[in-house]
Amino acid sequence: MLVLGIDSSTQSTKALVVDADDGAVVAEAKASHPDGTEVDPAAWWEAAQNAIAEVVAKSPGRIEAVSVGGQQHGMVALDSSGEPVRDALLWNDTRSAPQAEELIERHGAEALATRTGLVPVASFTITKLAWLAQHEPDNADRVAQVLLPHDWLGWLLAGRPEQSWTDHGDASGTGYYSPTTGEWLPELLTDAMGGRTPALPKLLSPNAEAERATLPEIEGATIGVGTGDNMAAALGLGLKPGDVVVSLGTSGAVFAPAEKPSADQTGTVAGFCDATGRYLPLVCTLNAARVLSSTAHMLDTDLEGLSRLALSAEPGSGGLSLLPYLEGERTPNLPEATGTLAGLTGANMTPQNLARAAVEGMLCGMADAIDALRDTGAEVGRVLLIGGAARSEAVQAIAPGLFGVDVDIPEPAEYVAIGAAKQAAWARSGSAEPPEWEVAGTRRAVGDDTSGAAVRAAYAAARKQVHGI
Repeated sequence: MLVLGIDSSTQSTKALVVDADDGAVVAEAKASHPDGTEVDPAAWWEAAQNAIAEVVAKSPGRIEAVSVGGQQHGMVALDSSGEPVRDALLWNDTRSAPQAEELIERHGAEALATRTGLVPVASFTITKLAWLAQHEPDNADRVAQVLLPHDWLGWLLAGRPEQSWTDHGDASGTGYYSPTTGEWLPELLTDAMGGRTPALPKLLSPNAEAERATLPEIEGATIGVGTGDNMAAALGLGLKPGDVVVSLGTSGAVFAPAEKPSADQTGTVAGFCDATGRYLPLVCTLNAARVLSSTAHMLDTDLEGLSRLALSAEPGSGGLSLLPYLEGERTPNLPEATGTLAGLTGANMTPQNLARAAVEGMLCGMADAIDALRDTGAEVGRVLLIGGAARSEAVQAIAPGLFGVDVDIPEPAEYVAIGAAKQAAWARSGSAEPPEWEVAGTRRAVGDDTSGAAVRAAYAAARKQVHGI
């Protein structure tokens, strides 16, 4: 049986045809998305159609099921005819930071963490809807339904049926859902939107058959419920207790499987649900791979050149510490911050030290995130390092010393799309548990030093000096 997994990320749509028996990828395709932190959702649908058409043309047989993993938190606000009232605000749009603070002041961080598993920051959907209500009230008045990016695409694949749907994993990132009860909290949505109460999708179980596809290339295929990108990646990797994922893409995400919901009133850890009926506490940063690409550009080199420079410097970068908040930051919650290079002297002002400081700074943020998961009770036995920046030799060499645990590197793959495909196969089979697909090619990273504690201490001192935290 062949199934289709779709990853609709910030930058592109990836589509994989997968053999449901063993998880082997038999065809793949990709279509780009527009840049920016607000995007017409129609662009995602166009990219999805193009990627699906291309991958189906390469497929050796009929597609029996499809599911979508999508970027989390994006606000897709629809009018009564099912059309967007405005461009979608993405997870990395920070304009709603004041609304996040207002929600915390009104309800209290501890109460919100207990009820929703989250303390609002600008990334979460509820803050974006509050911004809409305050800054574009006419558009807010037109909102009949609120969807997330994966909801929107699944709904369109099904031909815009009367009832939309979502899963508990992606719903848990909105700010108006309870991981404890598994239900929407519409009163929080109404409060955020100034008394307006748009319709919300129906919540379905992780292995549900949501609808049947009407898109000609896959007509009649089972549509799985879909999920958020981090939940799909966790499913694709087949995480076990003790596994912690550090994903270094456009954003940085650190997450681990859990049997119980978490509620961190500091807001550092988001108490998400996963795509299996369990939980996925997660820490997210806005700045990950872009830290390396921006530093490489400044040093007039490419990512391989940056890696070589970093590995030719001593651990600690000669005393340099980079706080890599190039686009503001979500964790720690510093939406207006910029990057800071601390400890600069005439002696350490070299390309090699700057390159290493960029890698160390990015990874120190991830190490802080691992510690935050530990503080909520997560078991940390090993780290699985994935994402585009995980391919860097410097990242692979420096990460073990900073993380303080074994670091394993799975073979590069589109794990979000693989997780979506696994969910599609699960929905088609009707079984109680998702299929077990082997993650091939995992290898253990070998660190280049044992000075991680000193590097992290210098990073923490710089952060406290600049931001007081």
